[in-house]
Amino acid sequence: MKLAINSQSKLAIYEQIVEQIKNEIILHNIAQGDMLPSIRSLARELRISVITTKHAYEELLKEGLIYSKAGKGFYVAEQNRDLLREKKMQQIEAAMSEVIVAAKGTGLSKEETKDMLLLLWEEE
Repeated sequence: MKLAINSQSKLAIYEQIVEQIKNEIILHNIAQGDMLPSIRSLARELRISVITTKHAYEELLKEGLIYSKAGKGFYVAEQNRDLLREKKMQQIEAAMSEVIVAAKGTGLSKEETKDMLLLLWEEE
């Protein structure tokens, strides 16, 4: 599992970790029962505070995406990947709705907006 922190992101660092782990689960890059890095090792790898990493893991625990074995570490919990994907799709739809409102407010046509999206898609 390879996580990265984007200093330009509007998301807090712990939220970036949570979102990236969710994406890894959706994409089947990590599976049920897989062990996650320890809080300390992930903090060291990402060069962030242990407290920030702990906050991310607590959020994932609260959402039922991971579980802890005392003295052993954190593991990916069993979940419905389709449900998790559906939640992510809802977030994307909301973000795209905001983009559409902004594009219309700027006077961009549907075709210009679509071209912009396709160009950005290809750059990623």
